[in-house]
Amino acid sequence: MPRTPGPSSPPSAPAARRGPDPGARSVLTGAFRHSAVRTLAVCLFSVASAAAALALPAVLGHTLDLALGARPGLHGALVLCAVLLSAEVLLDALVALTGGVTTARSTAWLRRRGIDRLLSLAPHRVADRFTPGDLVTRLTGNAADAGTAPTSAATGLAAVITPVGALIALALTDIWLAAVFLAGLPLLTRLLRRFARGSSDSVRRYQRVQADLATRLVEALGGARTIAAAGTAGRERARVLAPLPELGAQGRHMWQIYGRAVVGSSILVPLLTTAVLAVGGIRLAYGSLSVGELLAASRYAALTAGLGGIVGQLNALVRSRAAAHRTGELLTLPTPPQGSRPLPADGPGRLELRAVTVLRGDTPALRDIDLVVPGGTTMAVVGHSGAGKSLLAAVAGRLTDPDSGQVLLDGIPLDEADPAQLRREIGYAFERPALFGATVGAAIGFGPYEPPDRAIEAASRAAGADSFVRLLPGGYAAPLTDAPLSGGEVQRLGLARAFAHAGRLLVLDDATSSLDSVTELHVRRALVHDVRTGSRLLIAHRVSSAARADLVAWLENGRLRAVAPHDRLWADADYRAVFAHTDDEDTRTAS
Repeated sequence: MPRTPGPSSPPSAPAARRGPDPGARSVLTGAFRHSAVRTLAVCLFSVASAAAALALPAVLGHTLDLALGARPGLHGALVLCAVLLSAEVLLDALVALTGGVTTARSTAWLRRRGIDRLLSLAPHRVADRFTPGDLVTRLTGNAADAGTAPTSAATGLAAVITPVGALIALALTDIWLAAVFLAGLPLLTRLLRRFARGSSDSVRRYQRVQADLATRLVEALGGARTIAAAGTAGRERARVLAPLPELGAQGRHMWQIYGRAVVGSSILVPLLTTAVLAVGGIRLAYGSLSVGELLAASRYAALTAGLGGIVGQLNALVRSRAAAHRTGELLTLPTPPQGSRPLPADGPGRLELRAVTVLRGDTPALRDIDLVVPGGTTMAVVGHSGAGKSLLAAVAGRLTDPDSGQVLLDGIPLDEADPAQLRREIGYAFERPALFGATVGAAIGFGPYEPPDRAIEAASRAAGADSFVRLLPGGYAAPLTDAPLSGGEVQRLGLARAFAHAGRLLVLDDATSSLDSVTELHVRRALVHDVRTGSRLLIAHRVSSAARADLVAWLENGRLRAVAPHDRLWADADYRAVFAHTDDEDTRTAS
């Protein structure tokens, strides 16, 4: 049954008290740099729009005074009003368009970076740190929220310029009106500070619980058949939805903070605006203001009231920063070093592990492994479940790096070798292969290079897949998504893919477990006669697989217990116990 996940990251409130988060800062800085030109354009358009909005009240007031006094220059003033109105509308449209493009491109860039980093890391190290649902949340919703940061910051500048500039213009129009508005400004500033402080922690907690819910859902979907067979749908539904009360509580708390800020500003700002208009009316009655100046003052008071709108900008920036923190935890994971040394030409594929240790958490999963696979030989790796066989296979082809020790291929340490050449020279086939490509043929050809059609068909024949592929509608051109494939057929396509890209080292990680004995024997013979000559490392569970190998490496609890031919090891009862689950036919083959 799917496990019950724990939190993928520590609670965010303590993190918020530690000060600026370097991961979030790196993500936001990178997003700004990636979209620097577009962000600058958004900033310029929004600032120009703010300038037009600030100029318009004064021009409108002046135009009204000209009209009421029947003074010359009215036509030019009307034209200027029309120009400013048109400019404001056009610039706002440009801000919306450019801002949308900037957000979309920043989000896409963050997701690409996240996927690149994810695929560059050792699979088991990613699984130790993040659950699948958490990763999905970080690369979708969190990346989208973080991607809004450049646009929010660029428009946020204009959101500050507009009310501040309007307050200055109000003071220039009439200092008493500005004084009335300034009397309530400390209350508004306190309101904004309380919102920014409370919202940040709330958003982080909400995003953490959201990731926990996504993790549980992904696990349940992955184990849907097991849940259905066990009849535990109700129990699993309850487990998946268990975080909902906390999610609802965090969501309500988040919106309560936002709502209190909006309500507070919605009450305070109109009161200030009304007070400004009341005093302006009195000033007009005493002749201290003209009608046009009162109109301009009312417009400037309304624009100054836009300080309340900064709450929305702060909310967007807070969400961006919280999301950038979660995205940054993925992007700041250290990537393995890449070398550039070429492998020796025509190397035999000699694989050597020197004192290799790999940790899972703080526990060694492989301990001080010293192992040599001579070039051109086939070595089977056997052991009980959990002995470290698949981890050894991952280390052999640098799907993961050891925590200590060294792995060499034809005398070149893997961490110093050219990674592109490594991927061409080390082939893999897995127990449960994932197939990529639009067609069956493309799935076989998927790899560091695309083999010709004849090589794909030859590899398919070697893997025992050609016979059923040709029965599919369209054969090798059959759409992969429409091909009705069994588990054994999928495994054979995975083998064909490995054979089509076979280099000097071929690692088969229990890649024949779903094959019947006859097909497995055919594959073993093809490895000798039809696939490029090189070394073979076989993760084996069957006696027959070990019996046909040149050498057997026997792992026990992460340690290398023995390396010898199978028939020599067979005399050891503990070795025979490794294969206690295999069928009688395999036992007869071994003996």
